[in-house]
Amino acid sequence: MDQQKKWDVDCVIYDCDGVLFDSFDANRRLYNSIALAARGTELDADELRYCHTHTVYQSIAHICRNDAESERRAREFFASTIDFRDFIPYLTMEPNVTETLEKLKARGISRAISTNRTTSMRHIMERYALWRYFDIVVTAAHQAQAGNDGGPAGTILQAKSKPDPEGVEKILKALNVRREATLYIGDSEVDMGTARSSGVRFVAYKNNTLEADASIDDHLALLEFLSDG
Repeated sequence: MDQQKKWDVDCVIYDCDGVLFDSFDANRRLYNSIALAARGTELDADELRYCHTHTVYQSIAHICRNDAESERRAREFFASTIDFRDFIPYLTMEPNVTETLEKLKARGISRAISTNRTTSMRHIMERYALWRYFDIVVTAAHQAQAGNDGGPAGTILQAKSKPDPEGVEKILKALNVRREATLYIGDSEVDMGTARSSGVRFVAYKNNTLEADASIDDHLALLEFLSDG
């Protein structure tokens, strides 16, 4: 990786969980409740790591391990009982997020989110007043509503779950930004795969084990890689 180079950047795309927010506790509470309802036991460490980076439906399938009855219970519990708003208070925003987004906006750099969250993302955007910082948000497609989930507060598009490149492609098209001038900031192998499949630069956040074009441990450190042009 070349951490000395200054990049000409049109757009920065952020993952949500583990990048904008420390969401591990929120996801632990959510998926343990689903696992208990489905099979009577909480998640082990490997299962929790999986659920932390995948969609809710992928996570339910992983938790139930092709046990049709267990998966039916999990889906019924999710549909009838789970309200994502109950778990959002357990999110903790990462340091210097809004300060960095303000500086990117002042430079005329577009800001986007591409996440494997589904319906919960709108609640997060509203609770943490994030709409003013982002131009577009793309979530994983879900069964409740297909297509555009836009509203007066902001536009949320849907795409195939990461690491499929569809989400990034939608962002590039909607914002009319150059692929070679776009950065994707993530913290997992799923994020790394998303950047690679999309042909954009990848910046690893708080995870030096990932193969990345740059690594940062603080959001403001991203500014060190941006050209002044």
